[in-house]
Amino acid sequence: MSKAHNPCRCPWVDLSKPDYVDYHDREWGVPIHDDRILFEFLTLESAQAGLSWYTVLRKRENYRVAFDDFDPEKVARYDEKRVELLLGNPGIIRNRLKVRAAINNAQRFLEIQAEFDSFNAYIWRFVDGKPIINAFTTLDDCPPTTTESDALSKDLKQWGFKFVGSTICYAYMQATGLVNDHTVSCFRRQEIIDEHA
Repeated sequence: MSKAHNPCRCPWVDLSKPDYVDYHDREWGVPIHDDRILFEFLTLESAQAGLSWYTVLRKRENYRVAFDDFDPEKVARYDEKRVELLLGNPGIIRNRLKVRAAINNAQRFLEIQAEFDSFNAYIWRFVDGKPIINAFTTLDDCPPTTTESDALSKDLKQWGFKFVGSTICYAYMQATGLVNDHTVSCFRRQEIIDEHA
């Protein structure tokens, strides 16, 4: 990672929030192939619906504890008692539909793993196995959805996933590196390209 004192970053990064800067510099847009982490981001992006990503990011560690470090096999077995326990947890977003969606999505996640051997093998098919590298210069250049996120959203819904609209799917693709949407002036754009060439 760049050692420059004040490297140029994507315009959405709030420099007054160190955890937000750290997330941008270390994680956002880095290609992920680990199923547990892919499930973590799917759960967090679904929880974000209608909220800011920073709201979810600040609760991430609480989510990791509450959701057994995002182990899909454990989450898939949560019962009504666990749902009520989660809804009483002030450290997460206490929305019944989103909590139920996380459990449902864990079950569907396991079905995809069984069908494709891994969720990684399934998800990367939507970008032909390699990141889409965009060349945006401003935040306004970046679309809320793409044909790829439309296709992913449609397919996930057919599998029975919840809270996986195209906008959520595109944010998921950006976060997990299926798409590199760092702006052309951002120091991380080329670094990620070079690291994963």
